[in-house]
Amino acid sequence: MWYLCVFYHRLLEYRKPEFESLAGLFEGRSGPTTLEWRLPEDHHPDSPFHFVNLPSEEMARDIASRSILVKGIYELWGEGRSFEELEEAINSYPDDRKLLYLAPGTTFKITVESFGKAISSHEQSDRFQKLAFIPFKGKVNLRNPEHRFCLMDNDDYGDNNGLPPIVKRRIFFGREVGASDRKILQTYQLKSRKYLGPTAMDAEMAFLMANQAQVKPGKLVYDPFVGTGSILIAAAHFGAMTMGADIDIRVVRDGRGPDCNVWSNFKQYGLPMPLSLLRADNNLPPWRSGLKEVFDAIICDPPYGVRAGGRKSGGRKLLKGVIGPYTVPDDKRTDHIPSTAPYSLVECVHDLLDLAARMLVMGGRLVYFYPVLREEDSPEPTFPEHPCFELIATCEQILSYRYSRVLLTMVKVAPYSEEIELAAKLKHIEFKENHLKWLEDGNLHSAVFSPADVQINGTGEKFSSKPKYRGKYV
Repeated sequence: MWYLCVFYHRLLEYRKPEFESLAGLFEGRSGPTTLEWRLPEDHHPDSPFHFVNLPSEEMARDIASRSILVKGIYELWGEGRSFEELEEAINSYPDDRKLLYLAPGTTFKITVESFGKAISSHEQSDRFQKLAFIPFKGKVNLRNPEHRFCLMDNDDYGDNNGLPPIVKRRIFFGREVGASDRKILQTYQLKSRKYLGPTAMDAEMAFLMANQAQVKPGKLVYDPFVGTGSILIAAAHFGAMTMGADIDIRVVRDGRGPDCNVWSNFKQYGLPMPLSLLRADNNLPPWRSGLKEVFDAIICDPPYGVRAGGRKSGGRKLLKGVIGPYTVPDDKRTDHIPSTAPYSLVECVHDLLDLAARMLVMGGRLVYFYPVLREEDSPEPTFPEHPCFELIATCEQILSYRYSRVLLTMVKVAPYSEEIELAAKLKHIEFKENHLKWLEDGNLHSAVFSPADVQINGTGEKFSSKPKYRGKYV
């Protein structure tokens, strides 16, 4: 059945992938889920209104209640360019679909919403009057109604709402099937969290990443760059068991004291503690300890050198062979902080894909961010590949004039083997050679923070040659 899905007007490229991931989650499908979508007449793909074909009302309700970017899902009773067309459409909608919700003894509530402008109470009252033809026989209950209805309008889009102008107005009326609850974002907002770091993932994005990974109770989720645990907190909220690792032992062990560390963040929200937080060491990867395919999802934000650069264990002298491996004396192990060396993005992502290929179960998901330069002469971005994975979603978040980050969602479709390992190394070499210019140490940071090219316009004011930043994508 076709439903009207109304999205929040933000993170536009994330909306459909999150919806489809949740549809697969509730269908029990780990692989890519392709739903049938269509736009209302005369609407733009960035529109908050989309029609989607779903197998059941129960699934629509489940998706709406879990989603971060879905505002509501509605059984559409009618649509039109004017209230006259809307009345004609509602009257022609089958009575057997309407009468159950209009019967005596029921309670209902109608809300009026308009995209692109605020509606005054006088305008709302006027629009309510135009719905008088609908034979509601129940009673109005504004606090706890049995049935909720919504009149939605896209009148007066204007030029400042982030959308291209549309040709014609469209009015929708429908019964609410499911609605989202974004109150969890207030609960988990970073400003109220006890332990934070400079790269802590904001709550909205952490929950979106967890939805892309199809996190649910009983799944085991791993973050190899755990930091202060923001991503694992979202996974734990959805019932998953969690594990994390970080190269800085002071983060995973001590934090800023006994009451201000990663563990206290979980305690703050009453969430189950991680099964383990490990000190990551590229010389002793997890699979060498005997672990194989144990994780259902790996979700992370690798260090790519803008706010924080990647580091790996060993130190420059050890990695160059100037000195040999050494053993830390027993009396110094408690407070010993091993030497580290720079860890380029291309090497980091290669190791991440190799780790995920070895340790994800079949059908498991790898969800991680990858940076993209937005230079005018930059080619179309290409992303790392691995024979074990299928890339099913790319969602860009524009962060500045200079660069974006793209959330990549990959599904494991083939088991790991020695042949796969060799093929992955060849892909890695090819990828590194084609992207070496800005993947080298420091190049991404320089590209993002170097002085902007400016020109002088006719009024003597400086302006950038790059397109104006559109905050709607953030």
